[in-house]
Amino acid sequence: MVYLNKFFDYKYSIPGYNGQDFDGPARFVYMIMSIVLIAILVTFFRRAKKETCIVVLRVFSLIFIGIYLLKTIWESYYDIVIGGGFNICLLPFDTCSIVMWSALLGGFGKGKWGEIGRAWTAIGGIIGGTSNILFLQALKYYPFFSFGAFYSMFWHFAMAFLGVLLFVTNTVEANFKTIMYAFAFHLAISIIVIPLDYILDLDFMLYVRAGGIPGLEILGDVLFNAKLPWLMTIIMLAVYFGAFALVTYVTKGIKFLTHRCNPRLKKAVE
Repeated sequence: MVYLNKFFDYKYSIPGYNGQDFDGPARFVYMIMSIVLIAILVTFFRRAKKETCIVVLRVFSLIFIGIYLLKTIWESYYDIVIGGGFNICLLPFDTCSIVMWSALLGGFGKGKWGEIGRAWTAIGGIIGGTSNILFLQALKYYPFFSFGAFYSMFWHFAMAFLGVLLFVTNTVEANFKTIMYAFAFHLAISIIVIPLDYILDLDFMLYVRAGGIPGLEILGDVLFNAKLPWLMTIIMLAVYFGAFALVTYVTKGIKFLTHRCNPRLKKAVE
């Protein structure tokens, strides 16, 4: 049964809620609805031109920024009133927040800068979006019918939708260059994030403890306690690159098989 609450309740002031909706049917309802809606939207936009997809990317990039600011102001109010200070973990440096910057660059950037932004949005969007569609972590803290949960549900749905859209319409090609462009952007953000993690004892982009990744988070704790967090950082960089490559070549394989099964498709996989 879905937990009932006031829509704008804050996670630390919801009596009796301990992640029931994450372990219950609410998470699966969100998962099914997201998959179906992405399929419908991508089918509708599948023949869209690159210019149209870039316009869509511009719109979503501005929406990302707007709702991030709204959510941060809302949550910061409660953090300051209840906790006595700003929660530094709200800064936009977790892995899924990168889409806010990549979509902005991909939508408004020119030439290779735009390609770099679109590359991360496509690959990172699929990785971050689908993983949270399957396992929406926000439901561990916010009930399904709440602003906190709806914010996360929209954010990760939009990530996955944009990623699939960019690949399906060939706005982003599934090839090695795309992997390198996306990883270069990832490294650029990491140059800012890694020092923050070490100086402020944080885990942005999971570079210190890999919090939330089954198996890796155990290794992260072991290495942290052994005073070898830098080794976890290297491992996570390798994991990110491997995930980028996996998503790209699985996408390439799906497009190739689709083309083989339907020779009438006008755009062959390169």
